[in-house]
Amino acid sequence: MKIRRLSEQLVNRIAAGEVVERPAAALKELVENALDAGASHIDILLRESGQALIRVADNGEGMTAEELALSIERHATSKLPDEDLWNIQSFGFRGEALPSISAVSRLSISSRKMGADDAWQLTIEGGEVFPIKPSTTAQGTVVEVRDLFFATPARLKFLKSMRAETDAAREMIERLAMAYPFISFSLQEDDKKPVSFGAPAGLLDKEAALRERLGTILGQDFMANAVSLSYERNGISLEGYAGLPTWHRPTTRQQYLFVNNRPVKDKLILGALRGAYGDLMPRGRHPAVVLFLSVPTRDVDVNVHPTKAEVRFRDSAHVRGLIVAGLRDALSKGAQFTTNSLAPQALSAMSVEQSQRQQPPSSYSLHQPTSSLRPATYQNAISMRASDITGFAENLSLTASLPPSVRTTEATLPPEQVARTGRLGGAVAQIHGTYILAQTEESFVIVDQHAAHERIVYEKMKAEMAKGNIKRQILLLPEVIDLKESESRHLLSFAQEFEKLGLVIEPFGGAVLVREVPAMLEKIDIKGLLKDLAEELADHGETRTLQDKLEHLCATIACHGSVRSGRKMNVDEMNALLRQMESTPNTGQCNHGRPTYVELSLSDLHKLFDRK
Repeated sequence: MKIRRLSEQLVNRIAAGEVVERPAAALKELVENALDAGASHIDILLRESGQALIRVADNGEGMTAEELALSIERHATSKLPDEDLWNIQSFGFRGEALPSISAVSRLSISSRKMGADDAWQLTIEGGEVFPIKPSTTAQGTVVEVRDLFFATPARLKFLKSMRAETDAAREMIERLAMAYPFISFSLQEDDKKPVSFGAPAGLLDKEAALRERLGTILGQDFMANAVSLSYERNGISLEGYAGLPTWHRPTTRQQYLFVNNRPVKDKLILGALRGAYGDLMPRGRHPAVVLFLSVPTRDVDVNVHPTKAEVRFRDSAHVRGLIVAGLRDALSKGAQFTTNSLAPQALSAMSVEQSQRQQPPSSYSLHQPTSSLRPATYQNAISMRASDITGFAENLSLTASLPPSVRTTEATLPPEQVARTGRLGGAVAQIHGTYILAQTEESFVIVDQHAAHERIVYEKMKAEMAKGNIKRQILLLPEVIDLKESESRHLLSFAQEFEKLGLVIEPFGGAVLVREVPAMLEKIDIKGLLKDLAEELADHGETRTLQDKLEHLCATIACHGSVRSGRKMNVDEMNALLRQMESTPNTGQCNHGRPTYVELSLSDLHKLFDRK
């Protein structure tokens, strides 16, 4: 067959397949054009998720009649004045969006140039251009896209449901609204009430404006459970908000990433995000973040894909290291805290149904035999106001009527023994040999002793490993551990790495001989530890970097070597653990990402007992 040139109309439709794969993509291009035009207010209207109508009106710079005619020609743009692809200061630069959209829809553009007396309108249907005519549009530009994909009906078959397409469009607007907190956006879907992201009233600084905008879009829950970050290195800066590790999400939906204010979905940034949260979060859960990465334009390439959602960095290793370091620096200041949503969850779990509160059965008396007490009763018995807890500990007759697992470790606790200098307060009791109860001046704290000590041991091991001086303890009698052949093989192949962690093993026939263990660990089940390590190596040994493997092995060893559930502790030991939690990084969650404590304020406790 003879080689021939494709028609301009067909070329535009092919380009539309890359640039405008769904209504949200067309909307994105139009809103970005409005932002590039310097608009301070953008109004958006969608009908039938954008398939029937997309209308974007802005108060930007506007266009003359001549510029309007050029705007629909391929590769015609005002955004590369010096034709330097390494100095892109705008969203658009390809000059493909409007020609692509006009090729597959009925497009109308009305515009009035700033300071001009006349406005003009241009109409295109499926690539056919109609003459420009006068218009009554105010300053700025109004773009209407009707019957999207009418010229390429096959594309309609690949669209998702209207709800899904509308959600995609709204999410795209939310992302742009986050990047530009001083610009107001209004989005109306069909005949519903418009959703507005207003520009901040008054003269707010950038951080205050961003906080206001994020609170509007993501909700105050996110702001209450996130730490701010600001980190800079070698001309590259990282700002934004990182969710607490205990406020994790089931999907990556609440991960908003921006490079030079451009929303992106970049694999390098996502990988750095996973690395920063690696040992702070449960498997299968994801952090919530809003990150703004500012990079010199010559160090980042946005000309990778027509949608411009992907970028490339000149020094990707440096960028990844900066993101990991910046996030860990911010989390180190906030990861000692747990999400504030735990208190309402705890209150909900402890609440008794209304009918039970109105007519409590006689078995709810604290002085009944313990076998007749229901679990909820024990919870209510220990969920007193913070000012009553000391009295609860000192009241011997009341303490004696409770089961041993709920009694205080010491029958009486003089006030001077209740330390109040630390953020987590002073220990007053231990229940079920698992949870430490502590009180502060204004709250009541429940600590999972195993989870808390696990994180403390893990952080200490990491610090000693970084210095290369983990202390080891020689076993008086080396332990011989019989394992499966595959388990022994995995363990012995990592003998050098284990030695760095203070665990010295060697082959002993078909078994494994353990000669030394980390000195910081309490008495541990060595066989159980080795089996868990072998399983971890079998699952992840080949997919992690050496540092990741060492940290993961540290976490497993720390789990086996920390204070176990069921271990009785006296008040001094409990207070020592609380003080260690306050001085150790990341103690808001254990090595598996579970919270280490729940804090209930006095107002929370008042609600539990229907106090006003």
